[in-house]
Amino acid sequence: MGQETRVIALGFFDGVHLGHGALLRRVAERARELDALPTALTFDRSPKSLVRTDTIALLTDPKDRAELMRELYGIREVDVLPFDRTMMEMPWERFVTEVLARRFHAVHVVAGHDYHFGYKGRGDPEKLRRLCGELGIGCDIIGRVELDGVTISSTYIRGLIAEGDAEQARRFLGHPHMMSGTVVAGQQVGRTMGIPTANLVIPQDVLPPAKGVYATRVRVGSEYYAAVTNVGVRPTMGDGRGLTVEPWILDFAGDLYGKDIRVEFYHRLRGERKFDSLEELKAEIFRNAEQTRAYFAKDI
Repeated sequence: MGQETRVIALGFFDGVHLGHGALLRRVAERARELDALPTALTFDRSPKSLVRTDTIALLTDPKDRAELMRELYGIREVDVLPFDRTMMEMPWERFVTEVLARRFHAVHVVAGHDYHFGYKGRGDPEKLRRLCGELGIGCDIIGRVELDGVTISSTYIRGLIAEGDAEQARRFLGHPHMMSGTVVAGQQVGRTMGIPTANLVIPQDVLPPAKGVYATRVRVGSEYYAAVTNVGVRPTMGDGRGLTVEPWILDFAGDLYGKDIRVEFYHRLRGERKFDSLEELKAEIFRNAEQTRAYFAKDI
């Protein structure tokens, strides 16, 4: 870890929503004032995952979280710490003195109003502010951020994603819900219908949207394309495959196997359904393609 001083955003930042955005913007402002590196400190998995028996489905994996923080809020360094038993059992005071002050050379930290940290979550915003003051480290606490009278939270947005409400999720996130991954070989059924889809491996522990067909944008390299994306188990094919995310990237020609792409979900066109024939399915997908083009042709 370099000796450069840092202004550090503290939190898990799942989804990098508008509430997180208020915190991250403050970090960028303070970093400019203090000529320090705007930094976010996050974990490789939810701190709740070690104390809960069920799996917590995340809005974003660490890689997407880091990209969003850099792209949208000017964070230049994102440090992902392993949330293991050592970290879980670390007293909150040691986290401040050893991790923030000694290891990361923090000159200022920014946390949310509900930030808890350290062993059994005993560290809170007031304790953080007090100890930082004793160490000569600045500290800002960001209040709750609301939209339409609703407190913006990752939990609320997960509910929207699970219901397939991509447009409302985008309002609360401040960007489209997205999923990145590597394209793998499929069964080529779409290609034989003139609808070549890219089969995306869903990142582990990341929440897929509700089953259905979506108007999406797909990033390939540095270019963006409109796409019709199916999220589901392909009931018409009856191939017994698990849940897949398959974008048909419109106006794109090329081999994507082994490449990383990003799918951004804008609007759910319809739920998943079984068609009586491949011809009927093909006609519906072409109709969905026209709906997708029309959606992106309007001002969104």
